[in-house]
Amino acid sequence: MSSNHIIIAGAGLAGATAAKTLREEGFEGKLTLVGAEPHYPYLRPPLSKAFLAGKESAEDGRIEAPAWYDEQDVDVKLGESVEFIDTAAHTATLSRGGSLAYSKFLVATGALPRRLDIPGSSLEGVRYLRTIDDSRSLREALAGGNRRLVVIGLGWIGMEVAATARQLGHEVTVVGPGGIPLATALGPRIGSLFTDRHRAEGVSFRTGRRPAEIAGAGGRAAAVVLDDGERLEADLVLAAIGAVPNTALAAASGLALSQGIDTDRSLLTSATDVYAAGDVANAFHPVLGARLRSEHWANAIAQGKTAAKAMLGQDAVNDDIPYFYTDQFDIGMEYSGFFPWATGEPVFRGNPAELEFIAFWLRDSKVVAGMNVNVWDVQDAIQDLIRSGRSVSAAELSDPAKELTSL
Repeated sequence: MSSNHIIIAGAGLAGATAAKTLREEGFEGKLTLVGAEPHYPYLRPPLSKAFLAGKESAEDGRIEAPAWYDEQDVDVKLGESVEFIDTAAHTATLSRGGSLAYSKFLVATGALPRRLDIPGSSLEGVRYLRTIDDSRSLREALAGGNRRLVVIGLGWIGMEVAATARQLGHEVTVVGPGGIPLATALGPRIGSLFTDRHRAEGVSFRTGRRPAEIAGAGGRAAAVVLDDGERLEADLVLAAIGAVPNTALAAASGLALSQGIDTDRSLLTSATDVYAAGDVANAFHPVLGARLRSEHWANAIAQGKTAAKAMLGQDAVNDDIPYFYTDQFDIGMEYSGFFPWATGEPVFRGNPAELEFIAFWLRDSKVVAGMNVNVWDVQDAIQDLIRSGRSVSAAELSDPAKELTSL
């Protein structure tokens, strides 16, 4: 065992944040960051929005400039991965050969896009969006406008790309088996608000429908054939049907898995000195009292920090309230909390029809989630309500005369 070497498998936001935090917290030992992509760590949220639209460059999205890693003596191995962790011997086997001894190990291998499994899904022109290379390729394909894009999927990535592509002048159709886009994340009423805004901007929807086949011409995707036989002509097809945790390394190394890599409140896995953070971690959350896997960027930052501090022996706990945001057309939204644990309809403050409101979800008279749409500077108060577990009434939450900080 190396007495002073921390290895981080995964050079995404969680892994890079952990590396930064380790140095900020005074770790002076050897630090190795191993990333499967050929790029230095970068932010993923712009890939479906500003970067895809050509408003931001790859450099804008970097977490740190490449020189920072040299200055901080971080050994960055790009285009490489860890294939196996020998948790007994405290060694890690690398994909290019050789092994490294470690004192602490962080698995931050992220998630992978769920793949389509229908005839024609391997045709040229069928795209996924996970990496900066995916986004760059899609941006090039959308350059110039007047393309026909079919988006398969009713979630965040699909809806964000639909908005971006429509603003770039493309014909966009969104397809999915659910009745209302974003309903699984926000419920049908708020999902309908987003959907109506998309329709007003010219996005078409085929909800309650599944793709049965990608029809091709000359080796390229030419249309999406739906389960009822309708044919949607397409120049490009984006499959945005969710992501799965990249647990291959964890599984090969014998770590306990369920919805991801199971960890305790300090992100320690079932193996001594091995931690997990970010999209791949199914981490115990003390506010929720259960394990939770979150794929959002704020979670990657929070868990990267927690894992780094825990690896240094600090009493660090994974207790940040999950947070994310989206921008679609003129809708700016922030969300915090645990929507799946809510019961009943949301409580609104403001006018949802005017797309300027706050929504709260409750369970047993306690706020478990909250979102603001085109209303700002309220997230701290929302998170405080969630964390406190205070009982509040729907009347108080909906009353604009009552300050959220006073509830």
